Amino acid sequence: MELLKTGAYLIDGTEIIEDTAEAPARLAALLGPEVPAREEAARETIAYGILEAHNTSDNMEKLKIRFDKLTSHDITYVGIIQTARASGLTRFPMPYVLTNCHNSLCAVGGTINEDDHMFGLTCAKKYGGIYVPPHQAVIHQFAREMLACGGGMILGSDSHTRYGALGTMAMGEGGPELVKQLLNQTYDINMPGVIAIYLEGEPIKGVGPQDVALAIIGAVFKNGYVNNKVMEFVGPGVKNLSADFRIGVDVMTTETTCLSSIWQTDETIREFYEIHGRVGDYKELKPGHVAYYDGMVKIDLGQIRPMIAMPFHPSNTYTIEDMNKNLMDVLHDCEQKALVSLDGQVDYKLTDKVHDGKLYVDQGIIAGCAGGGFENLVAAADIIKGHSIGADAFTLSVYPASTPIFMELVRNGAAADLMASGAIVKTAFCGPCFGAGDTPANNGLSIRHSTRNFPNREGSKLQNGQISSVALMDARSIAATAANKGFLTPATDLDVQYSGKKYHFDAEIYKNRVFDSKGVADPDVEIQFGPNIKDWPKMSPLPENMILKVVSEIHDPVTTTDELIPSGETSSYRSNPLGLAEFTLSRKDPAYVGRAKEVRAAQQAIEAGSPSVDALPELAPVAETIRKSFPDMSDANTGVGSTIFAVKPGDGSAREQAASCQKVLGGWANIANEYATKRYRSNLINWGMLPFLIEEGDLPFANGDYLYLPDVKKAVTEKASDFQAYLVKDGQLKPFTLHMGELTDDEREIILKGCLINYNRQ
Repeated sequence: MELLKTGAYLIDGTEIIEDTAEAPARLAALLGPEVPAREEAARETIAYGILEAHNTSDNMEKLKIRFDKLTSHDITYVGIIQTARASGLTRFPMPYVLTNCHNSLCAVGGTINEDDHMFGLTCAKKYGGIYVPPHQAVIHQFAREMLACGGGMILGSDSHTRYGALGTMAMGEGGPELVKQLLNQTYDINMPGVIAIYLEGEPIKGVGPQDVALAIIGAVFKNGYVNNKVMEFVGPGVKNLSADFRIGVDVMTTETTCLSSIWQTDETIREFYEIHGRVGDYKELKPGHVAYYDGMVKIDLGQIRPMIAMPFHPSNTYTIEDMNKNLMDVLHDCEQKALVSLDGQVDYKLTDKVHDGKLYVDQGIIAGCAGGGFENLVAAADIIKGHSIGADAFTLSVYPASTPIFMELVRNGAAADLMASGAIVKTAFCGPCFGAGDTPANNGLSIRHSTRNFPNREGSKLQNGQISSVALMDARSIAATAANKGFLTPATDLDVQYSGKKYHFDAEIYKNRVFDSKGVADPDVEIQFGPNIKDWPKMSPLPENMILKVVSEIHDPVTTTDELIPSGETSSYRSNPLGLAEFTLSRKDPAYVGRAKEVRAAQQAIEAGSPSVDALPELAPVAETIRKSFPDMSDANTGVGSTIFAVKPGDGSAREQAASCQKVLGGWANIANEYATKRYRSNLINWGMLPFLIEEGDLPFANGDYLYLPDVKKAVTEKASDFQAYLVKDGQLKPFTLHMGELTDDEREIILKGCLINYNRQ
């Protein structure tokens, strides 16, 4: 795998010319006098054409995108619809699919989950949407089967909204961005860079899509090569991959922190649409005669070997062969990294899982939008057929990504082969991916063909002294490990005759169970609310001046959204803003909620007309110090709130609650050296929080300190990029500077109003 250090021209999809000093001469030799300018060639990428077709502005550098379709699941759609309803929603202006694949288990929290489902069904009827009942399909598989279309764009409130292999540019964002689309507003971004992922060759037997994906993630995550850019898959190797294989690579592009992805399409993708009864949605996509890319990753598929991503990130990658050769060194290194990730809160061990020189794992999972595809499960069945997983600790669970896939596995015998080995085949459910199902035992190690392996994402609770961990692998090597009764084994070690079973899609189950309004709203339908579904609390506009207390300080290299607001058992409370907020940072900084509430009490007192110092006495000397230099500062012109510092927050999930929970607890800002993803920064903005940046190095403040920002409202209004701030300590004001990245006019107005809800109400 090679990452070019420059941009590159791609001629007719196969000839690469790096953008070096020699490029003009080489281009002239190939093209003659008709050499396009770099800017002209940049318009010949697939990505540019799709973005141009969906841009409603007259400026391709400042995009205002309207998507074709929207999709959400049952831990995001309640908050989205509630936000849109508060802003005047009357009908869904475009197809909006509400799937139910996260809170599918209706046990945790009593009636909460099914109450949310009934809310979703009645909203689909009232506003003209599509409702997919629990266990029918995971969100992204339904979108592949029923929504994707060549040249289209889909926005989803789940970070793994990626349908590029099918010719659809899809993006995962926090709920407020879907709210904007529902209210006929736009998705506003600068024109992103486009990085070519140039494929050649073909995978060897036993290598699957997760192996290719993990190899890419390992190469590009840490250096930010594709961060907030579009990955465009091109090259002669694409034709050597099946549709399912491409989909399996594509869904994992989220873990690179790219903005989106798109692939060149061909007859293989046309056949996918034909199998699903939608051949009219196919469109051939390929780059123009001369296309310019801002960077390029060159991959020889034949050189990829079975991969493993060790805890606690998909970029912590090794070949399984190298892993087994250097087992104790790799495991010891993971234990050392865990001291940082887990803050030394538990005794984390992996080296004790080595038995007679081999790594023994406790659990295998093949599931969800990444692992639950038809070809992955058929290949796993081929590998494990005739073997037993054994009667020891190792278990294997398999989750087909949709009921149509499950039905076909039953009909062709693959399900029987899996179950005969001791594997358990379950219904379509995302639980294992985010900690709501199949949590291993304490200190257990699970190998999974799923999307993420962040700390505690598998469902253990660090705050209760529990820890287990996940390594990501391809379904084929998971099945090979299962056939070897839990000892780590790459699929390439086994001589397997793959059956290559063909897929036959049966849409009857969807026709029988999925509610599709066909876009017709029925305003007479009454929405069904459960007792846990609560409205958003009132949120104040941005004050003239601001006092912030730092209530959490996180120095991990990267902080995931799972650490900002845990997944798993908290999911049932995502329809209850105040209830969910109680879990904020609970796995990273359990004292955060209490500290934030203490500060929030001061702002609540101001809004009630009472002195802020009565609610927060420690504020008195802070205010006294500030007034020495700013005598006009008072409760009448100053807000009081909390902030957190994190080095690089927001990696992972698109969940808006990572920001909204801070907001309802009185948060006014985040301070970071860098934001891991655009979607987390967007979530902060949409909830009226200032996404401040500060230079790397020694911080001028620490947890528990107070900061003062004079004229913060004026600075936002006047489009300032630098904000004057002061550390209030020891009776003195110590100045320092906070920075603000680019904001659109609408984003500034949202912050000034206090949140997206206020912006739309006014």
